[in-house]
Amino acid sequence: MKDLVGIKELSRQTIEEILNTAKAFKEVLQRDIKKVPTLRGKTAINLFFEPSTRTRTSFELAEKRLSLDVLNFSVSMSSVVKGETLYDTLKTIEAYNVDYIVMRHSSSGAARFVAEHTPASVINAGDGTNEHPTQALLDAFSILEVKGRLDGLKIAIVGDILHSRVARSNLYLLSKFDTQINFVGPPTLLPSDAPDNVRIFYDLREGISDVDVVMLLRIQLERQKGAFIPSLKEYFHMWGLKRHVFSYLKEDAIVMHPGPMNRGVEISTEVADSSRSIILRQVTNGIATRMAVIYFLTPREA
Repeated sequence: MKDLVGIKELSRQTIEEILNTAKAFKEVLQRDIKKVPTLRGKTAINLFFEPSTRTRTSFELAEKRLSLDVLNFSVSMSSVVKGETLYDTLKTIEAYNVDYIVMRHSSSGAARFVAEHTPASVINAGDGTNEHPTQALLDAFSILEVKGRLDGLKIAIVGDILHSRVARSNLYLLSKFDTQINFVGPPTLLPSDAPDNVRIFYDLREGISDVDVVMLLRIQLERQKGAFIPSLKEYFHMWGLKRHVFSYLKEDAIVMHPGPMNRGVEISTEVADSSRSIILRQVTNGIATRMAVIYFLTPREA
């Protein structure tokens, strides 16, 4: 593979190979010396056109753990604010002879465009409402660590699925395994064309009562062009995961969230910080998973 721009085109076998590699790298990260010389002499650039905390920092750590030289691109301090096109920005970066480009952009398809116009390996760190492949991979890795399998699990994805690239990538990944997927949320935030392997629930209790994993999503206000919910307070009342919800969850069900969390909107503090939550495990696993993705890709010769 040269690039990772989406989960949709990956085979189950490729996904399993990446997850197995992530497991090996997590063992490396638990050593006293957490760095390996695997990609010494190669260069990665983190090209983020949107804000990010977890994705950007975990990619930077992953790159440094693999001994890559790392350059972080700040859009606010670049010629993009002067009107430079994405293509010209790319060609400038390409002139530095970089090997890996990690890219986040507000436009769907931007990562694929870049991948088609550069010999460097491109990793999609989120493009518009399209995909966020490494998030889906680290989510799968985290589920595997806790549950030991993906096949046979029931997974509820709760929240703003309509605007979520995380939901889309997770749907593509989980659909390659024998999983049952529930979409849960207000009708205005659920897609009208859900695939056949997805069940739709508008009631939170019905949607999560028999699942093994509850995957929460934040309300993507920055991508909405209308009033999809009456208020955040009402959303929390109807679909927020609160402490009393544990009474109708399975005893071993786990709670996930890709971040950033909005406490008091999609999740309460009691649930976020509870023993059911593996949210911080997801953050930790992001480093090993992204190390695996970078290691798995091979830039082509210019």
